[in-house]
Amino acid sequence: MVRLACQKCLRTPMIIDCHGHYTTAPAPLQAFRDQQLAGLTDHSKRPSIDGLKISDDQIRHSLENAQLKLQRERGTDVTIFSPRASAMAHHVGDEETAALWARVCNDLIHRVCTLYPKNFVGVCQLPQVPGVAPTNCVAELERCVKELGFVGCNLNPDPSGGHWKEPPLTDHWWYPFYEKMCELDVPAMVHVSASCNPAFHATGAHYINADTTAFMQFLTADLFKDFPTLKFIIPHGGGAVPYHWGRYRGLAQDMKKPPLPDYLLKNVFFDTCVYHLPGVELLAKVIPVDNIIFGSEMVGAVRGIDPETGHYFDDTKRYVDQLTTLSADAKFKIFEGNARRVFGRLDGVLKQRGLI
Repeated sequence: MVRLACQKCLRTPMIIDCHGHYTTAPAPLQAFRDQQLAGLTDHSKRPSIDGLKISDDQIRHSLENAQLKLQRERGTDVTIFSPRASAMAHHVGDEETAALWARVCNDLIHRVCTLYPKNFVGVCQLPQVPGVAPTNCVAELERCVKELGFVGCNLNPDPSGGHWKEPPLTDHWWYPFYEKMCELDVPAMVHVSASCNPAFHATGAHYINADTTAFMQFLTADLFKDFPTLKFIIPHGGGAVPYHWGRYRGLAQDMKKPPLPDYLLKNVFFDTCVYHLPGVELLAKVIPVDNIIFGSEMVGAVRGIDPETGHYFDDTKRYVDQLTTLSADAKFKIFEGNARRVFGRLDGVLKQRGLI
């Protein structure tokens, strides 16, 4: 099948979901993790990478009645797919633990993409550790991109799990990792993991806090002067940012920064993981359409059916479809064009698989 890149051609866009996690991974993955955690106190219990045994049939079974079923029902063509975010748990363990856990999870994503090349494209988990500079993540990012064909990574701004001990994302502490991102032409989704702070519910508070915090960190510094091609996706609709867009415009003005479209929006993008139509309407009204990328987080934080609509909360394609203020060209950008532009390696993968 050949899909044209022209945004104004008269065809249905490819539906690219930029935000999917393997939340339904087979049980042996969690058993491996449990063994890892037991090995933190007794090193003799630490598993080797060969200790994880998951068959292709187990992978198929974990997807056929979940992500693949929902893709078919909702009309998604391709999901940009990464390990389960809450299970990254960067706050647990040491560098050895984190490196092995990231490798195991990323290899499993690669197997998913190999079994279902027309449905999934990989994004990697990083072996982040609290207090350890993210230079330790460069090798795994490079392996996943060059050897496994991944097109991005999930970058945790708070590997402490809700205690915010790391320098802000604009600090030079992160720069060696950004240099590798730019070299490889891959974006990062800013995505925290589990919360070990009882004040912050993981998906209801910690995730949204992090999205909002990341944007404010970007606003207060000149990161993109140093890295003009660096790209970030802020998930969950950008946290509180679209709702408080006037606040951030005003803060930028008070700080003598350029207008936000010129200052940040060449490098910062937002997904549509917002679970009601009024929220997506607000996102589309406030944020320029060139900065919105379709995402659903399916199967993710909210899995139930909205009693007000009779549809799943995370069926976000329905909300975008209902945006009467957007043209067909604008929806093309949200569903397909922006993902192919922001994920610099995505077109190469899609062409290799015969999807464009």
